[in-house]
Amino acid sequence: MADSGTETPRERYRAQVRGEVKERAWEQIATAGASALSLNAIAKRMGMSGPALYRYFAGRDELITELIRDAYRSLADTFRVAAEPGADVAVLAHALRGWALADPHRYFLIYGTPVPGYHAPADITAIASEIMATLLDACAALTPDASATPFDSHLDTHRKWADGSPAPTPAVHRALTFWTRLHGVLSLELAGHFNGMGFDPGLLFAAELDDLIAAGAG
Repeated sequence: MADSGTETPRERYRAQVRGEVKERAWEQIATAGASALSLNAIAKRMGMSGPALYRYFAGRDELITELIRDAYRSLADTFRVAAEPGADVAVLAHALRGWALADPHRYFLIYGTPVPGYHAPADITAIASEIMATLLDACAALTPDASATPFDSHLDTHRKWADGSPAPTPAVHRALTFWTRLHGVLSLELAGHFNGMGFDPGLLFAAELDDLIAAGAG
């Protein structure tokens, strides 16, 4: 689309309607989950007919793709800013938690239960790889001289990341370990599984992070 200085009134109106559709979609997701997303219900909320709304989104899957793309891009941008001037694992981890807490529904759309029947296009995977590449850089800086571990031998076919360059084997292992453990804590926290247990989930997250950094630097 043309930039804001050259957009036609028709283009601006289309962008406005698409933006409102996505806002209504997030409201639906917050109420009933992504699997219940309905363009007809959104059209009704907006005072439009279903066929009219389909001029802006071809179907449910296109709308979900836009929401997922926005979510991944938001996290990728958050990581990019957090990684300047250099990638740091602790900074990235806290940036991830802050981003997740700011909008749990957005977090669960991309890291929660997959939407039944939905298949993301290839460009979504590219944005996700960009996020992992930033974490990988941070883990490579954390363990620049570490030797390979047996676990890493299973990752031989997964060493190409967003920029296509081969990743150091220990850094791949470390990045996957960070990603899975921190997402595990975050997912439980955001789903409310720590409620009533009498401790601060933020402190648990920080303790897990400290353990991971200590193991990586050792």
